[in-house]
Amino acid sequence: MIEMPAAVAAGSHGHVFLAEDHETSERRTWTVIALCGAMMVAEIVGGLLFGSIALVADGLHMSTHAGALLLAALAYRFARSHANDPRFSFGTGKMGDLAGFTSAIILAMIALLIGYESVLRLLRPVPIHFAQAIPIAFLGLAVNIGSAWILSRGGHHHHHGHDHDDDDDHNHEHGHDHHEHDHGHGPGHRGAAHRDNNMRAAIIHVAADAAVSILVIVGLVLARAFGWLWMDPLAGIIGAAVIATWSYGLIRDTGAILLDMTPDPRLAENLRATVESEGDRVTDLHLWRVGPGHVAAILSVETNEARDAEFYRAMLDRFRVLSHVTVEVAPAK
Repeated sequence: MIEMPAAVAAGSHGHVFLAEDHETSERRTWTVIALCGAMMVAEIVGGLLFGSIALVADGLHMSTHAGALLLAALAYRFARSHANDPRFSFGTGKMGDLAGFTSAIILAMIALLIGYESVLRLLRPVPIHFAQAIPIAFLGLAVNIGSAWILSRGGHHHHHGHDHDDDDDHNHEHGHDHHEHDHGHGPGHRGAAHRDNNMRAAIIHVAADAAVSILVIVGLVLARAFGWLWMDPLAGIIGAAVIATWSYGLIRDTGAILLDMTPDPRLAENLRATVESEGDRVTDLHLWRVGPGHVAAILSVETNEARDAEFYRAMLDRFRVLSHVTVEVAPAK
């Protein structure tokens, strides 16, 4: 976890909105980069030495995923090293979402390239060197499975396995206005508020490569066994469609966060109902995600009672996902 600097005085608050396992995820990403980089160099050098264009092509293909993983690792490092930079009004928690959005665009381009090349080969079949292509596909699959296992080990960045919608326990103050760690407000909330989209993008890259490898192996085996050369490009088309679907989901989710969409409508409803349960009225409410597991809120309240902002902050203590709360109180009209 990132420690708050000594310069943050009592009564003030910091804006470190990073995931609890941020540094662990960063280390895992660098490990997978080393693995993919070694595989990439071995394939390209081996292909050049032994005259195998298939090996060179697979090595160049691996380089695209290594590049995407490098983007994820650099995003983790930037977010960590600038976590206390006052120029970022709400911290650097969204850096992972920006990197995830960029990775999703790269995935979409990879899907288009695979689909284009597959259609060309379907229309104009080319000879396939099965003795080289099949072992390379198995080797690539093994590397991608290993990479996915390293990245997803523990799975903490995706889900928290229990809900605490109204739980007042485990409040963790870290110098924030009402800094807490909510573990869910319904089925959709965990995915929206807690998901580490930077790690999600990295896993999708290796998972997409693994899926394509499986499809390629099936296509090559059938093509070799029955002479169905069209199976290889068909597998490529199916793989491109799968990657495009994953890319769309990642673009949709990260884009929503970058545009400050409400991360969970149910959380908004529960928050409004909690404040209005005392007879007051919420006249304005804004919720947006500032990092994995961190949601900021701005609300305006009209009341007939002598209540200040601290009263409403205390009322909202049960919503532990709220890491930054701004309350405006006005007398009821």
